[in-house]
Amino acid sequence: MTQSITEATTHFSPAASLAALGVRLKELDVFGPIRNQVQIKQKTVKHTPTDKLYDALISLLAGAHGLVEINTRLRTDPGLQRAFGRAACAEQSVVQETLDACTADNVSQLQHALDEIFQQHSQSVHHNYQESFHLLDVDMSGMPCGPKAAFATRGYFAGLYHRRGRQLGRVLATHSQEVVVDQLFAGNVQLRTALQPLVEAAEATLHLDEAKRSRTIIRVDAGAGTIDDLNWLLARHYEIMAKDYAGKRVVRLADTVTEWAQDPVWSERSFGWVSEPSPEYIRPVRRIAVRCRRQDGTFAYGVLICTLSSEQVLTLLGRELSQAADPVAVLDAYVTFYDLRGGGIETSLKDDKQGLGLTKRNKKRFEAQHMLVLLGSLAHNVVVWARHWLAIPQLQQYGPLRMVRDVFHISGFLSWDAAGHLVQVILNQDANLASCVVRSLKMRFSLLHIVVNLGQT
Repeated sequence: MTQSITEATTHFSPAASLAALGVRLKELDVFGPIRNQVQIKQKTVKHTPTDKLYDALISLLAGAHGLVEINTRLRTDPGLQRAFGRAACAEQSVVQETLDACTADNVSQLQHALDEIFQQHSQSVHHNYQESFHLLDVDMSGMPCGPKAAFATRGYFAGLYHRRGRQLGRVLATHSQEVVVDQLFAGNVQLRTALQPLVEAAEATLHLDEAKRSRTIIRVDAGAGTIDDLNWLLARHYEIMAKDYAGKRVVRLADTVTEWAQDPVWSERSFGWVSEPSPEYIRPVRRIAVRCRRQDGTFAYGVLICTLSSEQVLTLLGRELSQAADPVAVLDAYVTFYDLRGGGIETSLKDDKQGLGLTKRNKKRFEAQHMLVLLGSLAHNVVVWARHWLAIPQLQQYGPLRMVRDVFHISGFLSWDAAGHLVQVILNQDANLASCVVRSLKMRFSLLHIVVNLGQT
């Protein structure tokens, strides 16, 4: 619904709260580095190639799980387009053509542009390494696709046997929940192959010199738990929390545990110190064997490998240092610190699949798919930055799904003056989060002379 009045134009938008975010992104010119650096060899008719990438990004923030939804979520909402600085929106098939025209050089250009955006707006770049460790989680996630897609090979896709697809490698700054690096690989690539390029890309993004690396923890699962991979990390002065890769070695090391301690929370799990020396690692490590009882009564084993002291691990968990005198509490702290991967990178990947449709948009061309993955990374970080920018306590635990579904989709009216400036945002007073969002927007839009209210008289 569009309503014209004498001195202003007013648009109804089902995502008026997202439009307010669009004003903020436009003010900060977040998309500027992409506009300046990405040069796609495609002629401009109505929209430039980077404008079409921008439309794709806006559609992700608007909850589109397929690019076809650009036509229904963005083209039908002129108010949302204007708030993001777009006078009109490209048709979805034209956006698809632009992605298909992208080359490996364009992927590289977009990666460099995202690095610049990250360095300008992220919290992770400003981490105080002297005050605390910087925790980076590294993992892979399967992205199933059709068998005719480029680099779609058989690989590990949880619960999907004989399926083809690609793999997404991610480095997450766990404390800020920001995606530092996303890279796309062929479907048969595993973390032990992807670890080094992912970490090197993170070093470039975060400007990690030797001093910063010595205050950075790399946490990985067994996929990168080979001796060679861990020694590579240790040689670069990282602290590590990892899980051993080799199954036979794990069973042998578990046999060297002299005393098993019961997990205080999970009765079917116990852990103990590996007593065998570890000369194969180039720096001292501590190893903890963990065993879990299967339904048939036998045990499944794992071995955790860590370079941190017990006091450092307790500090990272926010526990009392006095627990360092309790052997069971120390073992539990190490195991818990590894378990928290589940609430870090694993949760971020799951949230992006649900909230941003990470695995819903498949392109046959590898470069086109990689461009979509990188736009999804930017969308993830914009959601994180929006949560920080709004500074609403109850939103701080919201993931991408709830941010996109509940926070970005508060309906309302957007009004512009005759000069094309947004002057008023009226949010639906019946929306659950409208009142707290309005209070936050009022404070942040006061200097922009934009009135934000609930339409109450």
